[in-house]
Amino acid sequence: MFNEEGKVAGIYIRVSTLDQAREGFSLSEQEEKLREFCNWKKYQIYKVYKDAGKSAKNDKRPAYQEMLKDAKMGKINVVVALKMDRLTRSVYDVEKLMKVLEECNCDLDCMADDSNTTTSSRYKRFIYRII
Repeated sequence: MFNEEGKVAGIYIRVSTLDQAREGFSLSEQEEKLREFCNWKKYQIYKVYKDAGKSAKNDKRPAYQEMLKDAKMGKINVVVALKMDRLTRSVYDVEKLMKVLEECNCDLDCMADDSNTTTSSRYKRFIYRII
């Protein structure tokens, strides 16, 4: 299942409001940008996880939970999102996410910000960046 780079991506996209869709963050725009990003990075895309009309105030979102389950099962080994705020807006949930990803040897690569754990010393450097 893995490509030559060994990265199989789960693309996560989310909008919480109609206003976000009007500001260029629609689900289809996020998906298009992230598919191009994965192509550029040579990531094989396993699945696109979509949460429409869901806030990132907590992690109780169906597609988000499905993505984590797939990471735990080894179906994906990199989570790709436009920005960290598409995944979560809670420092507590960032910590939970990073713990899950680290436990299942899954990376995080956000296209539009510096949230990236695909390089060496990835988790320590990422956590220092947040603090």
